Amino acid sequence: MVKKQLKILVPLDGSKNSLRALDTAIVLFKNQDAVITGLHVIRLPVEFSKEIRKQYIKNAQSIMRAALKHTKQHGVRFVDKIQHDGYIGNMIVKFAHDNKFNLIIIGSRGPHPIAEMFLGSVANYVINKAKMPVLLVK
Repeated sequence: MVKKQLKILVPLDGSKNSLRALDTAIVLFKNQDAVITGLHVIRLPVEFSKEIRKQYIKNAQSIMRAALKHTKQHGVRFVDKIQHDGYIGNMIVKFAHDNKFNLIIIGSRGPHPIAEMFLGSVANYVINKAKMPVLLVK
């Protein structure tokens, strides 16, 4: 019987909770035939200048470099993906469905908890809209 490779999606925004989600993925799948994909979604309003856009992209690349280094230290395969624009929750769910992930592991809160109170939680959106299992990490 051929074992199918597990595809794990971990949305990363640089927050402590997203890094805990990555650590959880490492612990759970370290000795499995699994690939962890880190997804960072950059929400860039049209009115942002080119310099601000460049800074957002540099920040996303920095988050992904740190995640790659961390996963390599634990012997886990890691793929990074950075996407631009769109509602973050929707983009995570669409990416997960389009790429047929087995599991999403997501932090319970992003870097802006006050905004989540008023705008709704990305994690809550993902939990309710994803068709595959979602593991919420606090």
